[in-house]
Amino acid sequence: MEETAVETEEALRLNNVIFSYAGQEGTPAVNGVSLTLKKGEFISVLGQNGSGKSTLARLCNGLLEQDEGEVFVFGQELDSDKAVKEARKRVGIVFQNPDNQMVASIVEDDVAFGPENIGVDREEIGRRIEWALDAVGMTEYRHSTPERLSGGQKQRIAVAGVIAIKPDVLILDEATAMLDPRGRKEVISVVQKLNKEEGISVMLITHFMEEALLADRAIVMHKGEIVMQGPPERIFESGDMLSTFNLARPPVCEIRDELNSKIFPLAPVLDAGVLGDEIAENLRDAPVKTASLRKEEKKTGGEWDIVVKNLTYTYSAKSPFANMALKGISLTISEGEFYGIIGQTGSGKTTLVQHFNALNRLPQSTKKYKKKKVKKGESAPVLPEIHIGGYDLSDKKCDFKSLRADVGMVFQYPEYQLFAETVAKDVAFGLKNFYKGMTEDETAAAVKDALEAVGLDYDEVKDKSPFDLSGGQKRRAAIAGVIVTKPKILILDEPAAGLDPMGKKEIMAMLHGLHETVCKTVIIVSHDMDEISENCTRAAVLDGGLVVLTGTPREIFSNGATLSEIGLDVPLTEKLCEKLLCHGIDVDCDLTVAGFVETVKTLIPGGGDEDA
Repeated sequence: MEETAVETEEALRLNNVIFSYAGQEGTPAVNGVSLTLKKGEFISVLGQNGSGKSTLARLCNGLLEQDEGEVFVFGQELDSDKAVKEARKRVGIVFQNPDNQMVASIVEDDVAFGPENIGVDREEIGRRIEWALDAVGMTEYRHSTPERLSGGQKQRIAVAGVIAIKPDVLILDEATAMLDPRGRKEVISVVQKLNKEEGISVMLITHFMEEALLADRAIVMHKGEIVMQGPPERIFESGDMLSTFNLARPPVCEIRDELNSKIFPLAPVLDAGVLGDEIAENLRDAPVKTASLRKEEKKTGGEWDIVVKNLTYTYSAKSPFANMALKGISLTISEGEFYGIIGQTGSGKTTLVQHFNALNRLPQSTKKYKKKKVKKGESAPVLPEIHIGGYDLSDKKCDFKSLRADVGMVFQYPEYQLFAETVAKDVAFGLKNFYKGMTEDETAAAVKDALEAVGLDYDEVKDKSPFDLSGGQKRRAAIAGVIVTKPKILILDEPAAGLDPMGKKEIMAMLHGLHETVCKTVIIVSHDMDEISENCTRAAVLDGGLVVLTGTPREIFSNGATLSEIGLDVPLTEKLCEKLLCHGIDVDCDLTVAGFVETVKTLIPGGGDEDA
């Protein structure tokens, strides 16, 4: 009877759990953690990269075995192989990297893998496949092969594969990190529905503060320990304490606190709409209702402009799996820009930027290409063109090796590109391939400059294995391996994906430093609308392989209805501007947090005076 009582009340319980990875016994990844997840409860787990969150998740269903302490799943201690096997039927984990979960060659087979292994009958498996794929918006890819999916699409399939098991506990380890705004909302909506309607207990490990706010309880981890827990609203009010754990609060808190301390009292709200109403109420008696303040835009354009004309690209052309990823893109990115490429998962963003350093080649630049004969009365086909600096990427004689030294590409999760024995050798690898005549001293000097440019101490890390670095250090080392050639153009595909809020700020600050000192142009592919508004001079929005919008962040995000239709969102500052406009207050700014605050201050007599 006692076991039954525990079963109904506790989904997970950890008692003073300690775990260290091999070779790191002196610094436990999880250190004395005691935690209870009640049946039907929804908790969020926050913490900087390396705080022990993912390790905690793996301890909860026996993927890792604790060194000390006890782990219980619905009252059953994980003290035997049988107990662990049963626990894995009841506790499903969606990992951060979807490639770690892909096991089959066809999407529907991958989703079916879990239910098959726990003995679900074939007819029910079919229903679960259909339900799970529909829940994550991937029904049309049921018969596709996972390797032909984008990173975000793979993540949706990974989520579908776990929820198809219909576990009693669902743990999501940064499972929405690779998804576009619509994808994140859809997955979180599914999770909320499973939690509320089917009583599934949820542990959501996330760096998205708006997701954490949905939980009943938030837990903050630091150096393997639980250092804070309570209602999410209370956690986010602890600004100074959060900063001691290298966590940043949501932008809504930053804006509220800045205005609260400089202009007028605001209630402790965390919702953009409510904050907009609060600001409007305080501006009700303001004599002026229109404020405009924008940064002076830097002049751009020059020798290293990127000009794209009529770019089309089809994966697996002339096969049953043919997929037209780009459908006639024309675009100009000027030298000197910090440019953003936005679009939902599968819109063609990565395919586009991989053309800029010829990872994807234009057809007429390949050796096998033969000009097609045009029949009488027919017009010649319009061929795609890409010009970058002095390079014509449609020319077979183009020096593609030199192009790749001048146009650096950093992929999603660049730390997975690390492979050499030491950090110095890893960073030097590309340099030696591009410039074979360099001496050892010249190579060492270039590696030192690159590592220091990304904020790493050369003497401290040069002889370390790259796999011994922290997550943030690995990402910086991988970027160093690209900028070591001092490229004129630097392209980064989701550079801040998977990083905690403070880590994102540090990476973006580093990229601005590189933009000023090393690279003439920086291009980032991103799903984060706030990231685009805070950092980019201009951006392009892709949908279905087409460019649908280009312009400054203000110009793009003023098209909220269009963005919503294609599965994107607008940044917090634009949401606040829209809310204020509903109250008759027109705030026209560059959509950065600082720009919004400064513009609102001009509406108050004396508000622009720092001493007011």
